[in-house]
Amino acid sequence: MSTGVGAPQVAGAARIEQAFAAAPGRAALMPYLMGGYPDLATSDAIAQAYADGGADLVELGVPFSDPIADGPVIQAAATRALAAGASVEGVLGIASRLAPRVPVVLMLYANLVLARGVEAFAAAAASAGVSGVIVPDLPLEEAPAAQAAFAAQGLALIPLVAPTTTDERLTRIGAGAQGFLYTVSVTGITGERASLSQEFARIVARAKAHTRVPVALGFGISTPAQAAAAADAGADGVIVGSRLVREAGEATDAPAAVRSLVAAFAEALR
Repeated sequence: MSTGVGAPQVAGAARIEQAFAAAPGRAALMPYLMGGYPDLATSDAIAQAYADGGADLVELGVPFSDPIADGPVIQAAATRALAAGASVEGVLGIASRLAPRVPVVLMLYANLVLARGVEAFAAAAASAGVSGVIVPDLPLEEAPAAQAAFAAQGLALIPLVAPTTTDERLTRIGAGAQGFLYTVSVTGITGERASLSQEFARIVARAKAHTRVPVALGFGISTPAQAAAAADAGADGVIVGSRLVREAGEATDAPAAVRSLVAAFAEALR
């Protein structure tokens, strides 16, 4: 997402990196939450439950009608959240209430940023206390203007790399990464996988060789054992999404259920 070598660190990036450094376990835990799912009030409570359960950072998703990087669980959650009236403004409200406790990283698609204007969106996110932004469909070649707008508001534009990212491209992305490098553990979309850990060490080592910021591993991590395996492989952070979103949709008391599940992931990393 970023092109410049040695890009200056900004306030949001500094807070994110401090959270990685201060994580009490072998790796920082970053659970994903779909804002507005199953409804705005419940997702607000789930966000707080993530912090209560031991999250070191939270990835807060903004629902979108065409979430091309997401698997069926998160796609269905986005659809339901939109049907329940979720909006960018509502999700930023969740961020504003969670940010005093843990760094919040927004995950959203480029259309939602461009529709408001990059500068206006960056200002709104910063006002809500957001530390960083992930835009998975913003390619490297189109990122510099957005990165500058976010940096002006003290926000990190966090890049993603995949197992298929070429060495040349990984070098460019890793050199300018802010906050952390989101490292995708599999090719394809988000979702739970039964077995992944045999690939973790190779993927993490390759990412770490190309950046100075923390490396967080995501996509497909769905059990505490897989989270522990990611930490054992050298990941600085572990991102858990679909498993928690599924729990939020299936549980009678979603905040209590996800708090227990987040605590189990946190314990596995400690």
